[in-house]
Amino acid sequence: MIHVGILGSTGAVGQRFVQFLANHPWFSLTTLTASDRSAGKTYESVVNWRLDSPFPESVSDFVVSPTTVAAVKDCDIVFSALPADIATMLESGIADVGVGVFSNASSHRMETDVPLMIAEVNPGHAALVDVQKKNHDRDGFIVTNPNCSTIMLATALAPLMMFPFTNINVATLQAISGASFDGVPAFDIYDNVIPFIRSEEEKMSWEANKILGTFDGAKITNAPFTVSASCNRVPVIDGHTLNVWIDAMATPAAVIEAFKTWQPQFSGLPTQPEKTIQYYAEEDRPQPRLDRSRGNGMTVSVGRVRDGIRFVAMGHNTIRGAAGASVLNAELLHTKKYF
Repeated sequence: MIHVGILGSTGAVGQRFVQFLANHPWFSLTTLTASDRSAGKTYESVVNWRLDSPFPESVSDFVVSPTTVAAVKDCDIVFSALPADIATMLESGIADVGVGVFSNASSHRMETDVPLMIAEVNPGHAALVDVQKKNHDRDGFIVTNPNCSTIMLATALAPLMMFPFTNINVATLQAISGASFDGVPAFDIYDNVIPFIRSEEEKMSWEANKILGTFDGAKITNAPFTVSASCNRVPVIDGHTLNVWIDAMATPAAVIEAFKTWQPQFSGLPTQPEKTIQYYAEEDRPQPRLDRSRGNGMTVSVGRVRDGIRFVAMGHNTIRGAAGASVLNAELLHTKKYF
């Protein structure tokens, strides 16, 4: 078995990691870390479990460790749900002692030798790990997954890369869970839309180009399009919705066919959904409440394809857009024997 740890296990994304890893068929969860105020206590006693799934009793008696390099040095890999300001140095230190880091933090995403991966979309970028190990003279490594909205956007764009386009405009309607459990005061979000999410638009404008870029064995050449994003927080619990406009030289029928027929290059990984992309012909779909849990939360749903090209994409932000995507990246790299 592969021994794994979770950095920052008590927050919104950390709890999703626990949900996915507590009974994983390949990975054995051995270490949970959290802040100093939780360290030394049992996980059940410090976590406020807020997910739409039962608390996994297999981790109830785990003693929480402090979030340090020493706490996870005996793990084979770790999953990071840390905020970026903490993750930057800590994740590098963990990789330096020979542990693989699969990070949901933004700290290392745009570094030239760090893969920014959506497993089904750019699996070939995993080979960048070899470049990173050589550059840093380390046995460990860092692999990142994108921002939660970028994952929905880039996944939906993957089937459309056959069509020429240069400009993408996207307006997001982002769930409150994307701001962590305590990120948006109730009085601020009820009966309201907040038309600003710090750093979100910048992440969307950079990350998709790297994800959909080409890797030549040494470096990634970014995809040649521009992304202009406008990001909004809305009173939805889980599930980010994106309204997307691209200047593709394609008909709506051709785009719909691309969505319906696109398949990833591999199958059979434990966290992989039966369908990475689900197309809806109904004019009022996808919707977060109806569609966010498709594929155990790992499917990106698309619909409302119109001239322009215009369409809607939606996915579960803390699963497909965070923890689930990171676990799937690890499963893919395990099959490629990177650890």
